[in-house]
Amino acid sequence: MLDRLKAFLAPPEVKASRTARLLAIESGGVARWTPRDYAALARQGYLSNAVVHRCVRLIAENAAACTFLVFDGAQEKEAHPLALLLARPNPRQDGAALLETLVAHLLLAGNAYLEAVALGDAVHELYALRPDRMKVVPGPDGWAEAYDYAVGARCVRFDQHAPLPPILHLTFFHPLDDHYGLAPLEAAAVAVDTHNAAARWNKALLDNSARPSGALMYAGPEGAVLSEDQFDRLKRELETTYEGAANAGRPLLLEGGLDWKPMALSPKDMDFLEAKHAAAREIALAFGVPPMLLGIPGDNTFANYQEANRAFVRQSVLPLASRIGNALAQWLAPQFGDGIRLVIDTDRIDALASDRVALWERVSAAPFLTLNEKREAVGYAPLEGGDRLG
Repeated sequence: MLDRLKAFLAPPEVKASRTARLLAIESGGVARWTPRDYAALARQGYLSNAVVHRCVRLIAENAAACTFLVFDGAQEKEAHPLALLLARPNPRQDGAALLETLVAHLLLAGNAYLEAVALGDAVHELYALRPDRMKVVPGPDGWAEAYDYAVGARCVRFDQHAPLPPILHLTFFHPLDDHYGLAPLEAAAVAVDTHNAAARWNKALLDNSARPSGALMYAGPEGAVLSEDQFDRLKRELETTYEGAANAGRPLLLEGGLDWKPMALSPKDMDFLEAKHAAAREIALAFGVPPMLLGIPGDNTFANYQEANRAFVRQSVLPLASRIGNALAQWLAPQFGDGIRLVIDTDRIDALASDRVALWERVSAAPFLTLNEKREAVGYAPLEGGDRLG
């Protein structure tokens, strides 16, 4: 009798990962800052490198241009409250601007954070938060129980124990971190440094185009050296007469036993341009953007621009946008229902028009499919009476 009473009073069993507590012991429940200098990566990459800037803009703008359809099970729901929320997430941004910011954060930091502002139990606004200001607070089970958002000396804590957690944390996979993601920009950091160094070297070459690296050799009488006045005058003439882009190509006039000895390799000898293009291709590879779309020479993987653009949309944009849509639907399920889904309307993507036409032709020419089976194959909801052949 006593054993049955203890079993009745015991708390219900809660399923959890057996390894999660190991993460909790490792973290100790202490807030963890993102283990990288996001500001430096963004400054050297997005703000200072044209290839990184264009890669991020291409992916973010194309992902933001995707239209999400709301499905409840197999039925599409037009004018659904979730669709209205995503179309106008807050008074300062439309849906495209919010999604573009979210994707850019993911590409630059490997992490993106979305805040849900609720009135009662209903979410009314969504905001993207800067990843460099957010830190994870792991709980006893190893997963995030809260997030701290710090601006200067002020800090706001978001408790994740609510039925609808106020923060959605999106990450890219990181093999060595349990809480934070790995940014494509971090994987391409060496290529970015190489490309930036090449640009700085090129700029310095322009600034000193008439004075290549070398040395002026004095071949006067044995044991003779230039006097201090002669040395200062020669240095002053080189700086004022031969340095700078305005003096490019001006011949160097030598006198009194002076001889010019070049001491540096030329850009051709260093294969300078090819090294710069290789770094640019490596950056594009890390972000998943075909180099042809960026105007980088030396890449003939695709037959034409249209084929490269189609591959870019299919392999980089759609998987990322679909993942964000699935995460949003799962996060907001407590309000809108567990059966809710966000599906990208691929019919509105111009780059995939030829693929859609080919699919429609194949499905239309299949006599063994019913009307509803054909509609399902191309992503449409079934119709009443459409389950018969003919």
